[in-house]
Amino acid sequence: MKISVIVPVFNTEKYLRLCVESILAQTYTNIEVLLIDDRSKDASGKICDEYALKDKSCLLYTSPSPRDMRRS
Repeated sequence: MKISVIVPVFNTEKYLRLCVESILAQTYTNIEVLLIDDRSKDASGKICDEYALKDKSCLLYTSPSPRDMRRS
């Protein structure tokens, strides 16, 4: 059974690498890491791109437009 781990990403460059590395270091290997980037203004999007290119279990989904958090 494949496990999906959803990682919401918005301006999290400070913690994103640690988060993804922690997930990828798990002993259960049948996983997919869904990186959901809500158009971060920091380097989070670039970090997501790097993981999507270097690890086939990392999938990147980028919001078509920045989400207005005030409407949440």
